[in-house]
Amino acid sequence: MTIQFNAKKREVQGSSASRRLRRAGSVPAIVFGSGEPIQISVDHNEIYHALRNEAFHSSVLSMNLDGAVQSVILKDTQWHPYKQQVLHLDFQRVDATHKIHVKVPLHFINADIAPGVKLEGGMVSHPYTELTVECLPGALPEFIEVDLKDLKSGASIHVSGLTLPEGVKALTHGEDPVVATILAIRGGDDAAEETPAA
Repeated sequence: MTIQFNAKKREVQGSSASRRLRRAGSVPAIVFGSGEPIQISVDHNEIYHALRNEAFHSSVLSMNLDGAVQSVILKDTQWHPYKQQVLHLDFQRVDATHKIHVKVPLHFINADIAPGVKLEGGMVSHPYTELTVECLPGALPEFIEVDLKDLKSGASIHVSGLTLPEGVKALTHGEDPVVATILAIRGGDDAAEETPAA
């Protein structure tokens, strides 16, 4: 799936110029990586709706910049503290031959049939909802599935237990964090065991 958005180069920079852009319904942004950074602007309405699509955050995007299409990924989004307003965006150019680092969402499936939930009344906890991966742009997955169908109460799935697409490597800085676990929610002995001694 190709996701495309429109952008325009902006010559005038600075906070006052950015405020004028926002009042006119645009969002200031920057494109960096391989080459000189370019200051751009995008339509707020278009980019606001695009950002509501999960895939926009973890896909190689086609940026139509004044008629020339470039491949980029979204690196950062700044929102207004309390308004539904996008204040600034950072995009990074991508090259098909160079690996990129991107945060990819985790999709948890089959929680309802996991033994720890269905038979033992446990509750699924997932400390992570996304995973930073390294791969070539063409191998970037839209999401990574975490299948909970065999998970029993008290059991966990670590990053090392995930099935990653070919050419995709998880970046965990030498650790192996838990991405999902089923917590026992019964009281009694279970609660006593989990309470450390004074």
